Amino acid sequence: MFSSIANQLTLSRILIIPVITLFLDIPTAWAAWTSLGLFTLAGITDYLDGYLARRTQQVSMIGQFLDPIADKLLVSAVILMLVYNGQIQGMTVFPAVVILLREVAVSGLREYLAGVQVSMPVSRLAKWKTTIQMLALGFLIVGKYAPDFIPSTTIGDVGLWLAATLTAVTAWDYWRASLKHFKN
Repeated sequence: MFSSIANQLTLSRILIIPVITLFLDIPTAWAAWTSLGLFTLAGITDYLDGYLARRTQQVSMIGQFLDPIADKLLVSAVILMLVYNGQIQGMTVFPAVVILLREVAVSGLREYLAGVQVSMPVSRLAKWKTTIQMLALGFLIVGKYAPDFIPSTTIGDVGLWLAATLTAVTAWDYWRASLKHFKN
C-alpha cells in the first residue's frame, strides 16, 4: 500500500504532526526551534513526495488521496496549536480561521467533484498561497524565540493575512469553476 518512496514521505508527514504539536506546547526556545525544524522537514517532504511520484511515474491513488490530507492536517494542527499557545492572537486569529474554513470547504468541494468524476487541479495561485502560508507559520512557530533583529511574529502575522487573502481568492476561483458541475 505504501510501497513507493513518495507515499512513505506523505505518511511520514502525517506521523510527524503529533510530534510537532507536542513541541509547540512546550514554551521554550529549544522546543520552538525543534518544532520549526520538524515543520520545515514536513514541508520538504511535501515537495519531494510529489516530485518523486511524478519523476518515477509512481503516482498512486493512495498518494493522490493522502497528500492533500497530509497538507491540511499539518497546517490545521499548527494553526490550532499556535492559537492555543497564544502565538496567533488578537485579530490575527481571523486569517487563521479563514485558512481553516477554506481547507474544509475546498476539501468538501473536491470530494463532491470526485463523486461526479471531475478533477480540480491545484492552481498556481493556490501553490503560492501554500508557500506563503507555510513561511508565515514557520515565522510564527519561532515567534518570540527568534533573534531580536528578526521581527518573527510581525512577519508571520503579515504573512498569515496575505495567505488568508490568497486563500479567499483561490476558494472563490475553485467555487466559481465548479458551479457548472452542480446538478439541480
